[in-house]
Amino acid sequence: MAKITAKDVARYAGVSQSAVSRVFTPGASVSPMMEKRVREAALELGYRPNILARSLITGSSRTIGVVVSYLNNQFYPELLELLSRELRTRGYHPLMFIASNQDDIEEVTAEILDYQVDGVVLASVSMSSGLADRCQASGIPVVLLNRTVENNVFHSVTTDNRSGGALIADHLIDNGYKRIAFLAGWEQASTQRERERGFLEAMQEKGVALHCRGIGNFDFDMTKEAVRQMLQSEERPDAIFFANDHMAFAGVGVIEREFGLRIPEEIAVVGFDDVPLAAWPTFELTTVRQPAEAMVLETLRLLFDKQQHQEPQHIELAAELIVRRSCPRRAGDTE
Repeated sequence: MAKITAKDVARYAGVSQSAVSRVFTPGASVSPMMEKRVREAALELGYRPNILARSLITGSSRTIGVVVSYLNNQFYPELLELLSRELRTRGYHPLMFIASNQDDIEEVTAEILDYQVDGVVLASVSMSSGLADRCQASGIPVVLLNRTVENNVFHSVTTDNRSGGALIADHLIDNGYKRIAFLAGWEQASTQRERERGFLEAMQEKGVALHCRGIGNFDFDMTKEAVRQMLQSEERPDAIFFANDHMAFAGVGVIEREFGLRIPEEIAVVGFDDVPLAAWPTFELTTVRQPAEAMVLETLRLLFDKQQHQEPQHIELAAELIVRRSCPRRAGDTE
């Protein structure tokens, strides 16, 4: 059976071939009546446009490269679902790659550029200066989502992680917790550093010292071991701030099932992200909400900004404390 072409659709619908092309080109000008006629003809004939062939003609693949380092953290599937949906409404398609470490990130990002993408979104990964130069030389816009880099060569969109950390410190101290612990994520991550920075600054302002600190590297098993060490100490903490919800869920299992401690009566737990699982009755986790939808919209605004600002923009969206059972407000609190 011969492959159906745009010429066949045009002949069947009684329109020009250029009209068919406009109907299947996102953003092109076409009347509703014309679009209806062409799409009905395409459906009848079983026609689908060849996106790759069109990209060779237009110089635009209508594809955005998206690089992530892992999907274990429940925040990223949510973020990527929103990003994919918003890209599709704009007539673009995400090309997803997962890179597990820095070497993979550089290799994968170079490969993405070979696909002639129209832009790159780096979610929770970093990029070398060499690849930055390559992107800029190719005229390909890059936006970091939920991460920043020290050299500030890219647009970036994050939550105000520093103020989010401060919100948690204020909440714990104002509610009478004295032996406050922090469970760090991957220490090279800007999100981890800023959350801890805001947390410790707020504690210092209130004259409260950190009771103890562990490192979970945003990893479930490493977090469980770090919590075990905290709880085996002679004077265990009465509250733990985990650098993200994924680690907090790991910690809850150790606290309740391995040590038989009651949350929040014997130890309070706080996370960061407010993934959907945080609201489940099993956890009812007090956490800081990242505005995922607003982060995605800002990312795409920067990505498709035709002006392409000379100076990178760094957008920080407001963090919001969500108080639930794992660390509630105590009687007499005036927050």
